[in-house]
Amino acid sequence: MKHHTQYLWFNTKNRHDIVNITPQVEEALVKSEIKEGLCLVNAMHITSSVFINDNENGLHQDFLAWLEKLAPYGKDKYKHNLTGEDNGDAHLKRTVMGREVVVAVTAGKLDFGPWEQIFYGEFDGQRRKRVLVKIIGE
Repeated sequence: MKHHTQYLWFNTKNRHDIVNITPQVEEALVKSEIKEGLCLVNAMHITSSVFINDNENGLHQDFLAWLEKLAPYGKDKYKHNLTGEDNGDAHLKRTVMGREVVVAVTAGKLDFGPWEQIFYGEFDGQRRKRVLVKIIGE
């Protein structure tokens, strides 16, 4: 079995952001030369997420607004923030949106359903973070 590991790096301008990373994952798949297998895409930070959904800006705005209602930003809102942090909300948002996705690789392509794309969700941005892409197969 072959394998390929690559890291993607992000440093968003905003504290909260959603970035379509499908093209970078597809590039990693081409480099891997794997035709049949699995592709894992994993957020390597506990205040960011990787998820699959539609690439529609209004939907992304809805996600961010909904998450803000579920876990609003605020330095005095979370016990976690008593440790000197201010990102308790970001940990909760990441938990809701998920840590990783696994996509089947078929005939050398990511085997998506209609409209599916891979996204990096940032909930405590403006600093450098990484995403792991691990592809295994033949």
